[in-house]
Amino acid sequence: MIRFENASVTYPGGVHALKNLTLEIPDGEMIVIVGLSGAGKSTLIRAINGLVPLTGGDVTIDGVSVRKASPGQMREIRSKIGMIFQTFNLVKRTSVLNNVLMGRLHATSTWRSLVGMYAAGDVELAMQSLERVGIVDKAYVRASNLSGGQQQRVGIARALAQQPKIILADEPVASLDPPTSHVVMRDLQRINRELHITTITNLHFLDLARQYGDRLIGMRNGEVVFDGPGHEADENVFRDIYGRSLTADDVLETAAV
Repeated sequence: MIRFENASVTYPGGVHALKNLTLEIPDGEMIVIVGLSGAGKSTLIRAINGLVPLTGGDVTIDGVSVRKASPGQMREIRSKIGMIFQTFNLVKRTSVLNNVLMGRLHATSTWRSLVGMYAAGDVELAMQSLERVGIVDKAYVRASNLSGGQQQRVGIARALAQQPKIILADEPVASLDPPTSHVVMRDLQRINRELHITTITNLHFLDLARQYGDRLIGMRNGEVVFDGPGHEADENVFRDIYGRSLTADDVLETAAV
C-alpha cells in the first residue's frame, strides 16, 4: 500500500508541484497518471522513492514513512522500487546483461560489484528478466547498438531484476514511435498482471492512458482532478484534466513523433 497524506511539494521559486495530495494505491494496481507538463505527474512518482522530497505531509509505503526514513530505511525502500526512465539511463558502453545486473547491486557485495563478478543466481535472474521482455538474445550485445525501444526494454528488465514490489515508469514511451510504445506498455501491463507488481506510469498520450490504465489518475496544477477506471475517461474528462480542447499531439497515433 502506498499512501499520500496531505503531501505537498513546493520547489525553490514557489512552484507548487503537489498540493495537499491524499491518495491510496493498493498493492498490485496498474495505474496511469496523465496531465500536462508541469501538472505534477513526475513529482508524484518521484516522491514515492524519495527522489523528490516532500515539503509537507507524508507518503508511506506499507506504513513506513518515506519523508522520515533514516538512510538505512531509505535504502531498503528504494531496493523494492524499480525505476524506468524516459531517457533509459543505460551504460551504453557495456553489455545488455551488465546493465540488467545493475538491478542486483542492492543485493551484491561491494567486491563483487567492483570486479563485475555477480553470483550465478543473479545472472540467471537477469536472463529471466530479459526473457520476460523478449530480448534475451541481446544479452551480450553492447547497449549502444540497440534501438530506442530495445533500450527501454532493457530498462524494464533492469527494474525487474531488483525483484521489486513497485515499478515506477516516468514517461517511458515519450521518445518512442507508436508501435514500439505499445510494445513497451504491453510489457508493463503483462508484468503487472503476471507478477502482481504495483505499476505506476506517467503518460502524455490519452489513447495509451485509456488502453493500459486499469486506474487512471488525472492531474492538473498539482492536484488530482480525476481518479477512476481508464475506460471511463472520455474526451470531456480529458478536457477537464488538460484545461483545454484536445489536439492531435495528445493522441499517440496522430502525434508527430
